[in-house]
Amino acid sequence: MRLSLLLAIALAVATLAGCASPKADFYTLSAEAPGDSARPATPVTVLIGAVSVPELVDRPQIVVRAGANQVTMNEFARWADSLKSQIPRVIAADVAQDLNSPRVSAYPMAGDQAAVYRVQIDVQRFDATLGDAVTVDALWSVSSPGKRAPLSGRSTVREPCSGAGYDALVAAYSRAFATISRDIATAIRPASP
Repeated sequence: MRLSLLLAIALAVATLAGCASPKADFYTLSAEAPGDSARPATPVTVLIGAVSVPELVDRPQIVVRAGANQVTMNEFARWADSLKSQIPRVIAADVAQDLNSPRVSAYPMAGDQAAVYRVQIDVQRFDATLGDAVTVDALWSVSSPGKRAPLSGRSTVREPCSGAGYDALVAAYSRAFATISRDIATAIRPASP
């Protein structure tokens, strides 16, 4: 009796271990690696404000296009942090590098707030097909210090994936945001004193 009870428990544990769900992988966007060329410093303070993203992709699962009218959400390929948190941090790091300025942040900084360039970004499209490419379409505006009218632009970037998996897809998104960051930095540079 006791042996059969132990055998039943061991069998139940083995069955449950075999039914364990697969391990989830977590991904983050990354800033572009620093280049070797020394850009001239642009002594400006830039605040990257809140970023809006489409509700479809505003979730932990990575969303990919499966057809013209179909998307899939992989429960085991997830963002490590929300896109609304990751995108401003990555753009701030890329813009800081492009302007060669240590005063670019996604969080308010101490100092003269009247001298801050404020950037707003509305991601209109955040789309990907595994093994193919990602597309990011973003409207952005830069409010410069003083009474000047805001500068605005639209960056539409299609970045090919360098492989078939989620690592390649997330790296392509990171490169797309580096391109958008360069567009924003280019708009700030001539407007700066």
